[in-house]
Amino acid sequence: MAPLGATDMDVGVLFADLRGFTSWCEDQPPEAVERALNRFYTVTTSAVTEGDGLVDKLVGDEVMGLFLPVFPALGDHTCEVMLTVAERMIWCLNDSTSGAPALPVGIGLNFGGARVGNVGAGEVKDFTALGDVVNTAERLQEAARAGEIVVSEVVYERIRHRYPQAAPTPFDLRGKAEPVLARVLAIGD
Repeated sequence: MAPLGATDMDVGVLFADLRGFTSWCEDQPPEAVERALNRFYTVTTSAVTEGDGLVDKLVGDEVMGLFLPVFPALGDHTCEVMLTVAERMIWCLNDSTSGAPALPVGIGLNFGGARVGNVGAGEVKDFTALGDVVNTAERLQEAARAGEIVVSEVVYERIRHRYPQAAPTPFDLRGKAEPVLARVLAIGD
């Protein structure tokens, strides 16, 4: 088993969460919930790994992905790749050509310094990223509506050519002392 320990590095963080899933589950048999979650996990984890990211966590109807610029395939293009992954998630989850219902998802993206490595206790260890960059990405995801990707200003500076009209919006994010400026990218509009 890998030892405990972490190092400081820049990291791209993606959180994707299904919108309205708890309410939807109230009227569904467990098998339908299982099918929906399996489809969500399949689409999101495939998108992350095909984008040279790491799937950090699957928690309920939420996925956390990490994109490490130290990987040669990412490097200076980490935010570009992360955005492409997020767009793919939304498109694939809204594609009903397979007969499966659309799964509305909101996504948050952030980039910055974190502590990355193994944390835990005893036999329970987890490779993850820790720090404000992670917490902010998760809060940006909470602010995203279905079909939206909310990106931090740091991410936006690296992908602005793809969404030049995205205006800065202040968000009062849970747990943050001050409003955070971010950009809302509506996919499929």
